Amino acid sequence: MNSGYHDSRLVHDARRDTVWQALWRHYFRKVVPTDGCVLDLGCGYGEFINNVTARRRIGLDLWEGIRNHLAAGVEPLVGSVTDLSRLDDRSIDFAFASNLFEHISQDALIAVLAQLRVKLTERGTLTMLQPNYRYAFREYFDDYTHVAIYSHISLADLLTANGWEVLEVKPRFLPLTVKSRLPVSQWLIGLYLALPFKPMGKQMLLSARPRQR
Repeated sequence: MNSGYHDSRLVHDARRDTVWQALWRHYFRKVVPTDGCVLDLGCGYGEFINNVTARRRIGLDLWEGIRNHLAAGVEPLVGSVTDLSRLDDRSIDFAFASNLFEHISQDALIAVLAQLRVKLTERGTLTMLQPNYRYAFREYFDDYTHVAIYSHISLADLLTANGWEVLEVKPRFLPLTVKSRLPVSQWLIGLYLALPFKPMGKQMLLSARPRQR
């Protein structure tokens, strides 16, 4: 994303820091290997990777502004997510992408998946968090940079068709945005994640790993 996007659609919002602190505490710390290497694809302001506890942390984004937002100890890597050549093969234990793949073409996503197959370790996985078009169709194109459409079904099928084994699908993982009048607190987010049903849940979470390497 260019700097104009971060000055308009994706301005820094401290509430997102609260969200990601809660997500780490209540969900991701249970699935991210603390002894591994974590790659945040399209890391933006670094809200996810800054909260991660791991042996090695890498934030990759086309936006050069990441250098001003990534925490100490997080390695900034400025470049396109479709070019992972600077990463060592079999070096990534947990790859993560939040609200990324709707911003690139389907061909570009397939290229990312092909490269990740080589970059992940034997235990490596990819986790994706992004809008679920099935539930967010009214607001989906309020973001002028959205170019691809996915539901939890179509994204899972795309992964399977490109040699990945889908491990987990959560069709309604989170509300779509923090841009609302609802209060944002770690306690409320923890409660929301524990609910058996997800009112206003419009973001999906999928986890997958390469199949039959």
